[in-house]
Amino acid sequence: MICWNRTRTSGSRAVQTLVMSILAIAFLLPRVQAAEPSASPGTIVGIVTNSAKLPVAHATVTAIRVDGSGIHATLSGSDGVYSFPDLPPGTWSVISELDGYPEAVAHPLVVVANKATRYDIVMNVPAPAPAPLVAAAAPAPTVPLGLQAPEPGPEVDNETPFAFADFTWMNATPRNKAPAFDTKFFTPDVRLDVNYMYDKNHPQDHTIVGSTESFRSGEFQVEQISFGGDFHWENVRARVLTMFGLFGTTTPRNDASSGNIGGVGQWDLQDAYKYVSEANAGYHFDVNHGLNIDAGIFVSYIGLFSYYNFDNWTYQPSYVSSNTPWFFDGIRIQWFPTNKLKIEPWLINGWQSYARFNRDLGFGGQILWQPTGWFKLVLNNYGVGEDNLQNYPPGEIINGVPVNFGKVSRFHTDDSIEVKYYENHTNGNGVSKMAFTFTADAGCQYGGGISCTRGVNKSNFLGAMAYNRWWFHNDLYAITAGGGFMNNPGRYLTLLPPINGASASTGTPYFSEAPGQGAFMYDMTLNFQYMPRDWITWWTETGYRHSSIPYFAGVGGVTPPFGNNGSPANYTCYSGASANTNVLSQATATCATSGGVWFPDLRMEEFKISFGVMVKF
Repeated sequence: MICWNRTRTSGSRAVQTLVMSILAIAFLLPRVQAAEPSASPGTIVGIVTNSAKLPVAHATVTAIRVDGSGIHATLSGSDGVYSFPDLPPGTWSVISELDGYPEAVAHPLVVVANKATRYDIVMNVPAPAPAPLVAAAAPAPTVPLGLQAPEPGPEVDNETPFAFADFTWMNATPRNKAPAFDTKFFTPDVRLDVNYMYDKNHPQDHTIVGSTESFRSGEFQVEQISFGGDFHWENVRARVLTMFGLFGTTTPRNDASSGNIGGVGQWDLQDAYKYVSEANAGYHFDVNHGLNIDAGIFVSYIGLFSYYNFDNWTYQPSYVSSNTPWFFDGIRIQWFPTNKLKIEPWLINGWQSYARFNRDLGFGGQILWQPTGWFKLVLNNYGVGEDNLQNYPPGEIINGVPVNFGKVSRFHTDDSIEVKYYENHTNGNGVSKMAFTFTADAGCQYGGGISCTRGVNKSNFLGAMAYNRWWFHNDLYAITAGGGFMNNPGRYLTLLPPINGASASTGTPYFSEAPGQGAFMYDMTLNFQYMPRDWITWWTETGYRHSSIPYFAGVGGVTPPFGNNGSPANYTCYSGASANTNVLSQATATCATSGGVWFPDLRMEEFKISFGVMVKF
């Protein structure tokens, strides 16, 4: 029986065999000669083969007596046969060696006088030599091509529009320098916005009036829950972003075209679109530095501030932004003649309108110029469309003048600059950078008995806002201070207070939006942001707002006794019941036995303290 217990190189085995033979002759010969002369020798004979049962020739076979008294060596023949014909009786071990084969060692064999012991030796086929190391070929991709990461761009990209510099410092721009996750097919966009606000007026119904970002006082609220992103494959484009949270109901309520009550036509568009902030699709043409044609719902650019609070320097923007559109519905063309200039025409349903009010679509556009990394100029203009909802029948007399709202058109211009005037390039532990923004707006409505600048039914708008921002400790902290004003004779851009659940489409008798009814407002804001990562912002803010007319919710709030009664277009009695009329004299008579006519508690000023957290991936 053979066992395999060690391996040696062929050179060392030959030397070892020779040395052992010499030692045996030198030291053991006398003992062999002293052996009993009467002891007849025995024989060990066998065949050396490999594991394929083929003879192994010229293998060195050595027999060693286990008591150390003798050693013999021989070679296997061409047929693999070996033999030791004259071994003294006793116990012997047999070793077989050959270059390229592992050493084979037999278990002890007993040699008996005048007898032959047969022992065949099997030598394993030598293992193949290890292959030289070769660089492994890249494995075939297991992820579909569209889900693989995009190819890295050049260190300085002068082809992609506005990619030649870092513009994440700008107001209305996300400060993420790169997406947290990206593929060749899809770039996700996930946003969450939670706040707590304290209104010093202490409205008992917790309602904050006149804002597109601040809605509830004394409560923790989820302002925005959005998920979606950009799809892009072989020049085909699409963007979808949902809108849940308070934004899902507060933003559509400012669109007079889409409500159930008093809106345009059927099919409740407000409910159809209320949980979508962006949904558009289009195609990219390789013209100059790019030409995009998209259709659907997309965010507007009137008022500088972004629709999404994470992108902005402050949480509550000034009136210029809060009272101008956040979204448009229509067709948008984006042409980039250079990597620093964008020209963008719009053909849309109207002024923040899901639907078209009257005869003509609205037309507008934007020109964006960013020639360096520290300057931005953006010009937005809108006109042509007939935007007013026809709440009054043709020929209605307002302020002694016949008015037909179906023939009223609107023009508006919104122009902004942003300048980064300081940046610490050596040590950002103090002030990292400083920048300011300035925005000016002007517009008016005309036609159908309404004039831009003359007469009792004039309806125009003039507003401005400015903010300055300081970054500290390598942009870990930032402080922003600023504010603005709005002069709006005719109130056509003054947000309607949500009295008794009123929306832009229902109107309310408690707050007139008729031409000639003026409103002048101003505000101031101080904001602090802590930004430990690109994906999160902790913030706190104080703000003061003033109005020339009673406008902000006071302690009594804007909700009737026992809650909204479902008739926001009519007066309400103190009993909570609707007076079923928007004529005050008739409502007074109707409510005479119900405690009289109820009125909301509206104040001329508001002071707020707020804080919250915003996340964007």
